[in-house]
Amino acid sequence: MYGTRIVAFSLLLLGSSPGWTGDVVQLHDDASVTGRILAEKKEAVIVDVGYTVLSIPRSAIIGTIRDGAAEKVTSKADVATNEPPPSSRLTATSKSSIATNSENKGVYTTGTGGASDRSVRDLVAQLGQGVVQVRTPSGLGSGFFVSDDGYLITNFHVIEGETKISVEVYHQKDGQLDRHSYKDVRIVAMNKFGDLALLKVDDKDAPKFLRVSLGESDALAVGDKVFAIGSPLGLERTVTEGILSTKTRQFQGSLYLQTTTQINPGNSGGPLFNLRGDVVGVTNMKLNFSEGLAFAIPVEQVRWFLDHRDAFAYDNDNPSNPFRYLEPPRHLKSATSEDP
Repeated sequence: MYGTRIVAFSLLLLGSSPGWTGDVVQLHDDASVTGRILAEKKEAVIVDVGYTVLSIPRSAIIGTIRDGAAEKVTSKADVATNEPPPSSRLTATSKSSIATNSENKGVYTTGTGGASDRSVRDLVAQLGQGVVQVRTPSGLGSGFFVSDDGYLITNFHVIEGETKISVEVYHQKDGQLDRHSYKDVRIVAMNKFGDLALLKVDDKDAPKFLRVSLGESDALAVGDKVFAIGSPLGLERTVTEGILSTKTRQFQGSLYLQTTTQINPGNSGGPLFNLRGDVVGVTNMKLNFSEGLAFAIPVEQVRWFLDHRDAFAYDNDNPSNPFRYLEPPRHLKSATSEDP
């Protein structure tokens, strides 16, 4: 069993029937969602589009219109309110304005080492060691290190129901690739609905790993080149290239990046890179019986998951329970112990 979702569904167009006026959420790249705005939260706008309810990230929104009246700025040069402060995100609006230095965020880093695009060949040689193969008794998928001390991201469905996990890493040594398997891998946090999992390599002989930086999918434009590294059908370190088809493809209430980059079972959990070598998405599914219709989780959702990883902490002592409970207050424990 290989860890890539293959889904069969019909894409539905978001819009309204003639003569009906509703609320409009304007997105980047001249896209929009029409429906009824149920709530405007700090990090997302909740919209009822009839057949489902969407949670649209603030980072994807440039304006809203309620019943024909604009309530927020609608030009692409403006930014929706209540966005994270500049110190906690990249504020670039063009390719040339992206920060040139990585910024440490604790368990991961953001940014890039250079402002200019590079060739896929050069980036693969630089970043290949940071991409791994994730193995479980029932199958395999891909993943990538977000820190040099062994924290890595993959898809939840790659490790779903499993606790025995190993990671295959290719280390660069004397100009050659040296394959090494790490078997002491634990689950740190997981988000079933976001299809994300954070793992940690705890092998005693583990070296410092090559990490990759998390970028911004918002800085991409439709038509930009992207590429993926993963293990389709178990063929590790496979590189595929394509373009970004759309940044706001809706599926089951969530927004995904759609790309022509070829992915197959085994690619799940692997990184989708821009040409600066930053991760812009996590590949996780493709359209059934088709090629060139692949999807990735936007990197902004990965960063949010990592920032709030304590809320998704996995209890390794009780694998059947995805929640961790606090110890009861001391006086309740005493009262319980005195009961016959």
